[in-house]
Amino acid sequence: MKTKLLFLALLTSTILRAESVPSQSPSPSSSPLASSILPPDHPAVKAWRDRRFGMFIHWGPVSLKGTEIGWSRAGERRDRKETIKKGIPAEEYDELYKKFNPVKFNADEWVATAKAAGMKYIVLVTKHHDGFCMFDSGLTDYKITSTPFRRDVTAELAEACRKQGLAFGVYYSPPDWHHPDFCTADHARYVAYMHGQVKELLTKYGPLSTVWFDRTGGVNDPSTWNNPELFRMIRELQPTALVTTRCGGTSHEGVWGDYVTPEQKVGEFNIKKPWETCMTICRQWAWKPNDKMKSLNECLRALVVSAGGDGNLLFNVGPTPEGLIEPRQVERLKEMGAWLAKYGESIYGTRGGPYKQAKDTVSTRKGNSVYLHILKWPEGEEAVVLPPLPAKITASKLLTGGSVTVDQSDSGLRITVPPADRNPIDTIVKLDLDRNAMEIEPITMMTSNPLSGFKATASSVRDEKPEYGASKAADGNPETRWCSREAFPAWLEFEFAKPMIFDSVNIEEAGGSNVEAFDFQAKEGEIWKTLFTGKKMGPDFVSQKFPPVTASAVRLNILKSKGAPSISEVRLLGVRNP
Repeated sequence: MKTKLLFLALLTSTILRAESVPSQSPSPSSSPLASSILPPDHPAVKAWRDRRFGMFIHWGPVSLKGTEIGWSRAGERRDRKETIKKGIPAEEYDELYKKFNPVKFNADEWVATAKAAGMKYIVLVTKHHDGFCMFDSGLTDYKITSTPFRRDVTAELAEACRKQGLAFGVYYSPPDWHHPDFCTADHARYVAYMHGQVKELLTKYGPLSTVWFDRTGGVNDPSTWNNPELFRMIRELQPTALVTTRCGGTSHEGVWGDYVTPEQKVGEFNIKKPWETCMTICRQWAWKPNDKMKSLNECLRALVVSAGGDGNLLFNVGPTPEGLIEPRQVERLKEMGAWLAKYGESIYGTRGGPYKQAKDTVSTRKGNSVYLHILKWPEGEEAVVLPPLPAKITASKLLTGGSVTVDQSDSGLRITVPPADRNPIDTIVKLDLDRNAMEIEPITMMTSNPLSGFKATASSVRDEKPEYGASKAADGNPETRWCSREAFPAWLEFEFAKPMIFDSVNIEEAGGSNVEAFDFQAKEGEIWKTLFTGKKMGPDFVSQKFPPVTASAVRLNILKSKGAPSISEVRLLGVRNP
């Protein structure tokens, strides 16, 4: 039964405070937003950044079905103004908790697994969009302590983190498709309920390193959740907890929250606004039987590229209905921990740069040291060539073992590592400088591209904006891209000034792995010849080699894509004149 008196008290307090918010924007010094955001140089922000690697946990009664948490609940979603007919009927979904009894749950074992992975913090989903609470809330019976299990897993996990020295944070979804007042004429009653639950989390389970608010793409602005009161409460009760920017979005004053959270893709280089990529170790957030798991290479690439962009990686596991993290996932995490035990100095406590992320080379820095992470050695190349570094290199070392030669000149850096010493996952070169590496302004790793300067055309361009134009896919800059307006069919074409001979191509897809079918063609005389076809690009695309061809143009055809395709570079290899 709900604690009605407490609920009414919270409701009255929330409504009165909401009405007291001035209609005119306050001065910056007194702005609720300004006073609630932690500045980037705050000690709590630095400590959070230094951790770099954390565990995300999506878990609940839905694991009994092996479907996605929250999203597989069919029924009305008032904030999104839609009714979902596919999935688990709401009346069935909402009764799953009565069968949820994870008798093998052991908080100490979960935390030990996170530590073995080299993770420095844990964020637990305490309430997803489905409204079920994984903590002992006094405001609802729809909670973990009402299940046959009856134990407060949030309390146990928070205590285990404290004992083993990991920071602890909570995920909480402001949207709630289960609550009867959510996004109705009585939404103020729901906001009071939500604030009351957030207060419970802030007071019963701290100290908290973060409050990880989420969103659903529906109604989401500062007034939806009474952000001035909500953030004031957070700062009062947990002054050093970082808050995601997903709650309330933006207002005329700015962005509500301390850090941004790109999902299922590594964020772009940004040393000004703290950020954290949230990503699954398998495909689904909640547990799914036989879900495809990422390879060790994929896992470590996500971590290294996140750190190189100056971001954290929050890596998700979905425990089983019995309360176990799958043994195969535990083993993969331990493999990551073994790697970090050797090379963690290049990740923990570092900042991204000075070189911005490129497809296969990123860098991190700390004090007077720069760590170059070469994730894939350029095919057929003896050395990796980087733009000039405005500091003198006083020493160099191959952190992953073996020898390295670093030639520094005004034109750039030439990094040479014998083939036998190139690490298949990450060849790490440590450079010691004669100055603080953090004083160096970010450097874009531009490369030459044989297609640069030739006539480039495309089927369409997103929003007709020049920054998404066809030529951006051949300018040597990994930060620019061509983006189509339509998903497919879409095409990108380059016409040469005169015929060229080439024997391979590399294609760099921007923003993840959306393309699902494509072909690459060359124009020989007046005939278009298909050189090869493929089903996937993404970060692991391998350069495609074919018999040498003499052509006057090339074309990339996107035949199927999950969204509008975006290509950062198309690069011909083995280019020579006829």
